[in-house]
Amino acid sequence: MIHAMAEQEKAATLGCPSYVWRAGQERRFALVREAVPLEGAYLLDAGCGVGLYLRRFRTVSEHVYGVDIDFERATEAGADLPNIVQASVEHLPFADACFDVIFSHEVLEHVGNDRAAVCEAYRTLKPGGYLALFVPNRGYPFETHGIFWRGRYRYGNIPLVNYLPNPLRNRLCPHVRAYTRREIRRLFEGLAGEIVLHRGIFAGYDRLAARHPRLGRWLREVTYRLEKTPLQWLGLSHWLVFRKALSQNSEER
Repeated sequence: MIHAMAEQEKAATLGCPSYVWRAGQERRFALVREAVPLEGAYLLDAGCGVGLYLRRFRTVSEHVYGVDIDFERATEAGADLPNIVQASVEHLPFADACFDVIFSHEVLEHVGNDRAAVCEAYRTLKPGGYLALFVPNRGYPFETHGIFWRGRYRYGNIPLVNYLPNPLRNRLCPHVRAYTRREIRRLFEGLAGEIVLHRGIFAGYDRLAARHPRLGRWLREVTYRLEKTPLQWLGLSHWLVFRKALSQNSEER
């Protein structure tokens, strides 16, 4: 019982990494590959969990690294993958300008200082390098990380929490952020470079599709079409790519 409660608290604080590669993860990998040059790139998965995306990235590059703040997850990833380090994404143990691509999948919402995490990614990117990230969208009708209610963590997809005023939402969800478009873009203010892609994307519906294949296929077809309309901002996540300025002499404004 105590162990189960501890695991729930850990999942609430750090998030729950993906353990099974499904269509939703494959789609997100394809989105990254379409937007960012991955072949042969020096790539860091910042918040790699148990290494699910790392294994996929290693199909296109040998130079793949991962960090995760959780010792158990980093150890599990490192059991069969090289270049795994236990570290905080706010204090990356790497030299300046050493990566072509930094990937961050649903991680920034959990860190203590998301601006510091973005600045660390910026520091360790080479000039012209890319930060590719997914973060929760405040416009999504459900809070997928659960809530704290009367002192206990309640797991599940909780409707309409993200639409509450900040003081109330923060009481229910002190463990996780969800970003508006302005909030996620604000993290890059003053950094030399540009946001080259930013849009909303919907869920993969993998679990639903496994139980009800026709319904899952229908939802994918409908909501993926909505990604080409203003209704994309009701999607599950922000999908954003920032490119660091090419000039090594560029200074933060």
